Amino acid sequence: MGRSLCCQDSVDSTNNLAKQLAKQNAPHGLLIISEEQTGGKGRIGRGWASPKSKGLWLSVLLRPNLLPQDAPKSTLLAAVAVCQAVNTVAGVQAKIKWPNDILLNGKKLVGILSEMGAEYGKLNYVVIGIGLNTNAERQDFPTDVQDIAISLHQAATKEFSRDEVLAEILWQMEKLVEEAETKGFASILEQWRKMNCTTGNKVKVIAQDETYLGKALDIDETGMLIVERENGVIDKVVAGDVSIRYANDSN
Repeated sequence: MGRSLCCQDSVDSTNNLAKQLAKQNAPHGLLIISEEQTGGKGRIGRGWASPKSKGLWLSVLLRPNLLPQDAPKSTLLAAVAVCQAVNTVAGVQAKIKWPNDILLNGKKLVGILSEMGAEYGKLNYVVIGIGLNTNAERQDFPTDVQDIAISLHQAATKEFSRDEVLAEILWQMEKLVEEAETKGFASILEQWRKMNCTTGNKVKVIAQDETYLGKALDIDETGMLIVERENGVIDKVVAGDVSIRYANDSN
């Protein structure tokens, strides 16, 4: 991971650039990193604030030996890698919120966005975008997210080397991708379960056609979230279709 490198001062989105380079036969493990993003992307069309030089705004291009149906689990894999890296380097206790956020002290520290290119049963590539708030102050965030975002600097009250955090993320991700290719995702999903803060909690599921409350029970072998509705009905929730919030979260 990261042996091929594309560094930018400013891009609209590292994921957009990664997908362009993927179509030009860029290699597995390519790291695209930028000092800022002017159009950073979150899930379901949301934006992602990327203040200049205050965080890690990056995408990794993967060409894993996996089936297309396994690609969505790359988000969970990346979450495990990033959460482990952050906790190792910063000595904090970050947790994973299904499917793509990492929280610290209950606030959003990291967002992850995975996108793929596939055809006729073949997975061509997976792009994993990661936005990690390393050294941002409260005023560096847009006013609408200042109360729900956090940086490592805010939590640990010291500056962090972005290079050190990045190197640990790439190392953790490389190990997990190799494991997924050779042994499958079972152990990775088990690590996710140990690091997550979603299962066992009441959640609000916001889909296009309905919103309902329930309890997050577990994830299944494909990475879908298993939710028990208040009426006892069990649902499996696909990450790309819904927004998950804690039941008492108004944000």
